Amino acid sequence: MPEASPILIGHLLEARPGRLLAKLLSEAEGFQASITVEGRTQVVGQVGSYVSIRQEHCRILGLIHQVEADRASGRSAAGSLIAITPLGEIEADHHFHRGIRHYPTPGAPVYGVGASEIGWIFARNRPYGFAPAHLSQQSIGVHLNPTAMLSRHCAILGQSGSGKSWTVASLIQHLVRCMPKAHIILLDLHGEYCWYDRDTAELRSAFDPKWIRYLDARRLEIPYWLMTFAELCDLLIDRNDPGAAVQTAFLRETVFALKKQSAKALQVETVSLDSPIYFSLQQVYESFKDANETRLEFGKVKGPLFGQFDEFLIKLHSRLNDVRYDFLLNPKRRNRSEALAGLLRDFVGLGNPKRPITIIDLSPVPFDVRPTVSAQIGRLAFEFNYWNPNNHAFPLLLVCEEAHAYIPRDSGTQYEGTRKSMERIAKEGRKYGVGLWVVSQRPTELSETVLSQCGSYVCLRITNPADQDYVRRLVPEGEADLVDILSSLGRGEAMILGEAIPLPTRCQIAQPDPTPHSSDADFFRGWTEGPDDLDMDAIVERWRRQGR
Repeated sequence: MPEASPILIGHLLEARPGRLLAKLLSEAEGFQASITVEGRTQVVGQVGSYVSIRQEHCRILGLIHQVEADRASGRSAAGSLIAITPLGEIEADHHFHRGIRHYPTPGAPVYGVGASEIGWIFARNRPYGFAPAHLSQQSIGVHLNPTAMLSRHCAILGQSGSGKSWTVASLIQHLVRCMPKAHIILLDLHGEYCWYDRDTAELRSAFDPKWIRYLDARRLEIPYWLMTFAELCDLLIDRNDPGAAVQTAFLRETVFALKKQSAKALQVETVSLDSPIYFSLQQVYESFKDANETRLEFGKVKGPLFGQFDEFLIKLHSRLNDVRYDFLLNPKRRNRSEALAGLLRDFVGLGNPKRPITIIDLSPVPFDVRPTVSAQIGRLAFEFNYWNPNNHAFPLLLVCEEAHAYIPRDSGTQYEGTRKSMERIAKEGRKYGVGLWVVSQRPTELSETVLSQCGSYVCLRITNPADQDYVRRLVPEGEADLVDILSSLGRGEAMILGEAIPLPTRCQIAQPDPTPHSSDADFFRGWTEGPDDLDMDAIVERWRRQGR
């Protein structure tokens, strides 16, 4: 398609690294409040609009981020000063490259930009067919590089209500459409992506039913014996307990001895504390109980650990007898070392039937162990591909909802072991074909190690100043001004930046179809047309069963 004739809107006044200053035409020079480029009408000088600065062989694409009116010109925008963030250069063959090598000089003409010229930004990514968004002020598809977005990890950040679930659902839908052999593990903490209809009891999903395998974490059974020792300590030991060090040391000896005993039956010669080998948690309880009650010299002398494990035994006994924890502490199916292969097949999408998306519903899992289970699933995905000789031909994507809850920024918390497990995925996953997407509404509470390893960021509306400052540090200095718009983004609107996209871009995420089960409560409708009464017995029964 031939390029439209450029329409002059102003001239450059000043050029400096990361910033250009131009002046719009005056009334006498033929200023137009609006222009039509490629059949689309644009308001001249509008914040967030694109412009092109051309001089000799230099052609720069820029974004207007500030406008200062010439007060002497009255109500017209004629003669206004516009501050422009230079985005990159367009070469003669219409290839766009980020960064500026040749700066224009004062007097260079500034032109309005049409859709075809803006579209050159995404030309290199267009062959992938992965365009989950469009420019907010233009009907131009935003094409991303899926390999960069998956292998280099991605953070999806935004405050509550900004459209994170909408964005996750839309991105995954577009991924599977362009890559039908995907292997995606989605940790659904709130039942937003797969749920049972309350009226029909049918399973509903934010994805095509042919794409998904739904697994209730309790029925899947992710047993304790697959945990690393650090994760086991998170689960069983209170780090603030004065006797935590003694409990940890005794637990280490007990678990290692039990695993070595089981390894002999499997004819495994080498075993470590973290080897995925079955051991009996009931035997762990009995070992602690014996040590806690041991007396020497016919009961006259207390043993060295007498009374040291009272609180530990109470906590462990309570959980062993709580049916809510059976999926974790009293597995019925995953109670043999040989069960590991079937579990892995289930959650990497190779179970029956095979599906590109495995949704693991963690909403029925007790809140206090949900972070531990989430991190355990993530670590198992990493370990699976770590030992998989075909890992580069079988890459996995792990999507972590509410990641700040179990990958905290601060060390020394209750979830220290789980945090380290997820940080290992962030640091080493790329080498073994494991991609990580972290979804969070509080980036400042999320592990700095994990965020620093993310190559791409999808930033939705963020109004908290501390969170905004954190995101601002993620982008180059010349583009930091673009972060100022985060507080004004609409629902489902995002600033995408990083390796997956040629330059930071404000865009509207495509509406997912179907949508996730994450809409806000309609207070007006509920309080005007809502029910007059509720089935209280049914609510209590669901509460007792711990099933939503």
